[in-house]
Amino acid sequence: MKLSVIIPVFNEVDTILEIVERVRRVPIEKELVLVDDSSSDGSGEILSHLGSDADTTVLTHPVNSGKGAAIASGLSAARGDVGVIQDAALEYDPNDFLKLIDPIEKGVSDVVYGVRDLSSQRMIMRAGNRLLTWIAGMLFGVRLQDMETCYKMMTRSVYQLLALECRRFDVEAEITAKILRSGFSIYECPIQYNARYDNKKLSPLDGLPTLIALMKYRFFS
Repeated sequence: MKLSVIIPVFNEVDTILEIVERVRRVPIEKELVLVDDSSSDGSGEILSHLGSDADTTVLTHPVNSGKGAAIASGLSAARGDVGVIQDAALEYDPNDFLKLIDPIEKGVSDVVYGVRDLSSQRMIMRAGNRLLTWIAGMLFGVRLQDMETCYKMMTRSVYQLLALECRRFDVEAEITAKILRSGFSIYECPIQYNARYDNKKLSPLDGLPTLIALMKYRFFS
């Protein structure tokens, strides 16, 4: 199976080269789809050089459009049998791709989420993550451990159905809602995770749009 790794990038000049190298070292057939969301710190210039590599596609948004829009662009360009979202920061370990893709290869599930240990997060972020995950589970009648995880891996037949609309961090709720409403189950397995605080773009205020998205895609859309 070929894995498409979607990497949204916005002002990640200090980490983008390292995360790309970490992804490339994972022993699995893959392609990288890097989406520069109109960075202003030099990330775009770095990506332009990476785009010359055969395993890498680089897309550029002329205007900053948000993480959700970057993910949508990346998924539209993906050609892999399986897709996964990778943050450009260093919170996640791409070696966990091997663990996540295993249930898909064995036919256990078409969707696998990586479950984080949130002990490294600040209390308010940890509480918000747990609350939103609990609400999602209640709304859709499922048991979820980590809706907000970046590591959402799914087969091509799933990611081509998503037609993402959310532009910012509420895209995590939209993806989860659309997967569940389409009748797919979400298999979860533990992954490595270390919260970062430098250049952090997500804030507690993003919880409200996420909640609104859950309600929208459960009842109205």
